[in-house]
Amino acid sequence: MREFFMRGFESSNPRTRILPAASARMCLLVAFVALVATAISLGATSSSSAHLLARVYKYKPLDPASHVQAGFESSNPATRQAGSPARLPPAAQQQKSPNPVPKGALSSDPQDAASGAGQQKAGSARPGAATEIHGWALTWSDEFNGPNGSRPDPAKWKFDVGGDGWGNRELEYYTQRPQNAFVEDGHLVIRAIREDFTGADGVARHYTSARLKTQGIFAQAYGRFEARIKIPYGQGVWPAFWLLGNDLGKVRWPQSGEIDIMENIGREPSAIHGSMHGPGYSGNEGLTQAISLPGEQPFYEEYHLYAIEWEPNEVNFFVDSTKYATFTPANLAPELHWVFDHPFFIVLNLAVGGDWPGPPDESTVFPQSMLVDFVRVYRKTGPAANEH
Repeated sequence: MREFFMRGFESSNPRTRILPAASARMCLLVAFVALVATAISLGATSSSSAHLLARVYKYKPLDPASHVQAGFESSNPATRQAGSPARLPPAAQQQKSPNPVPKGALSSDPQDAASGAGQQKAGSARPGAATEIHGWALTWSDEFNGPNGSRPDPAKWKFDVGGDGWGNRELEYYTQRPQNAFVEDGHLVIRAIREDFTGADGVARHYTSARLKTQGIFAQAYGRFEARIKIPYGQGVWPAFWLLGNDLGKVRWPQSGEIDIMENIGREPSAIHGSMHGPGYSGNEGLTQAISLPGEQPFYEEYHLYAIEWEPNEVNFFVDSTKYATFTPANLAPELHWVFDHPFFIVLNLAVGGDWPGPPDESTVFPQSMLVDFVRVYRKTGPAANEH
């Protein structure tokens, strides 16, 4: 009875619902004395009834083991707003990944030098580039070391072509023209251009860009997927490095699954998003985490290494050498299905506009380029690999 009475006097606001026990006892005493005094003064007894209304709120705290709390937000491109992203610590304080990527020579880029994730290229060749990681075996890569002006290797990449908005009401027309995707100084350049363009399908757009994929060429389940990228900038610009399930076409999205290793929207220059989409947990219910640089530095100023390490029932997200998110089936409601158990292929693209970033404005400078130093995929070796 005492517990019920106490709850009845609590505020429904968890910040203010504080009523010390002593105060409650005093209230009871005062009420009792008042009743006795009234009865004596009237010379009679009276009875009354009262209804005590209690508002009981149940709170289920987030489980740190199954939820990412900092910057946890909607993954729906139409609705997700930047929350409170995790902070990437200064280079000297970064927690190193257990599997950092060694390089043959470090760049002058302070972030890369600290993380061991960079090598500056001169010309189209990269001498001494190291691709070995202890405990991992390289299974696929593109170092983009072709001659300047050459096309992406057709043995490794295909193009998506079209301007139908790609489900996000994007504004660009993706082409396979050399103006929009080419190799230069040992990097893949994906270039978004402001121009009037009409495709072979009759669709007319005011922007062109490129979207490359390894669908039908390479796909892998589990392992480390990484790319060293310098992103573009500006309102309405949307670069991405991501994976799609290779059963797309047999099943619909999001049943196929999607892993967004890196996404950025131009209006958030200091935030990178890592996300996962599946049936019942896309849209507002997707798994998403953001990370930012110290002092809100923009990501577009330097190259950064974006990676995931994917194991059965676990995906870890990295920027440079810092792990900033982990997603597991524990993040999902019991009735939902974890679909990240089959091969996925790679996608690189630079979108313009769309529901999430919004359209470019007068401040947006074109052309904009997404520069990709390399893309590498590894598989675990040794005893741990046998568990997969």
